[in-house]
Amino acid sequence: MRFLVITDLHQKRSMVPRINQSYKDNGCDALLCLGDVTDLGTAEDAAEILSMMDGNVYAIPGNCDPLDTPARIASVVNDVHGKRFSVGGIGFAALGGSNPTIFNTPFEYEEEEITRLLEPISFEGMVLMTHAPSYGMLDEIPSGANVGSRAISEVVRKYRPIAALSGHIHEAVGIVEKNGTLFMNPGPAREGRAGVLEVDQKSVSAELVKL
Repeated sequence: MRFLVITDLHQKRSMVPRINQSYKDNGCDALLCLGDVTDLGTAEDAAEILSMMDGNVYAIPGNCDPLDTPARIASVVNDVHGKRFSVGGIGFAALGGSNPTIFNTPFEYEEEEITRLLEPISFEGMVLMTHAPSYGMLDEIPSGANVGSRAISEVVRKYRPIAALSGHIHEAVGIVEKNGTLFMNPGPAREGRAGVLEVDQKSVSAELVKL
């Protein structure tokens, strides 16, 4: 299975045709959206933008999306926020929003709440979809500080996902393998960045692509 992975579009609608073209060019089976579809916009904005995307779309909200995003987007794409699901036999767990930020954005959770929501849906060998990264993994901001979620990091340590996908930190683009988990932040789609994740029953690989 091949997945186009996007995040942090921040309401830049002009990128959607390029996302659709990349989906086609890379022969993807589904599209994974890791949140921040809007830039402090409305859930209606998020639904409108996601409805323009081709393929089978699985989406979670980001910290800049409003709290009613999951309920609203469920009519146009697969809302997977706080859910365990599978695509082509590949198991996923997904949670949107982020740990607390200095910006007081709409969709933030305390670390304890992230643990409470993520633990029941997590399982060994999953593909983990979160908006916020694990603490210490693709979470460094320009000052050098690590701002990822310690709760997500603990879930990764405990369940050892085959892949952990995140966005949120626009500068921390990359792919890193550690302790059997492939971490990827594809970078902000609003800047023409995306990733392709390939998963089968025996292996996982990823690459960064330009939209």
